[in-house]
Amino acid sequence: MIAKLKQFLTAQTHAESPEEKAKHLQLAAACLLLEVVYADQTLDDQEAALLPELLTSALSLSMQEAQALIAEARQVQGNATSLFEFTKEINDQCTLEQKQQLILAMWTLAYADGNLCRYEDQIIRRTAELLYLKHSELIQLRNAAINKTR
Repeated sequence: MIAKLKQFLTAQTHAESPEEKAKHLQLAAACLLLEVVYADQTLDDQEAALLPELLTSALSLSMQEAQALIAEARQVQGNATSLFEFTKEINDQCTLEQKQQLILAMWTLAYADGNLCRYEDQIIRRTAELLYLKHSELIQLRNAAINKTR
């Protein structure tokens, strides 16, 4: 498990295939979404149902693939020491629009239970900073998520 995490976090000495890069990106995104889910120390039913839906729609995965990704992300996320481990992968591979979609998904998860915990808010804000998003973008995405959940 630790070896797998080290492999995920450190630069590869050999060139990664496009499939490996895509898998690392999916895992990083899933880990960041799990950070939001676990921020308030409870796994709400709405959050648990929404997480695989977000992954299937955003990453074009089947429900089984999303569930497997969530299980793998739980292991990696539980051993992570900072958000940077995941945001670096996203910064390396994603466009601005893709980063915004990730933050929108994080806000949507945070508001899924009808209550925004201050820890959820902090994680999303720190993630947005690490993804080099402007504060105005963060607020626009938050407002879009609020309107989506109404």
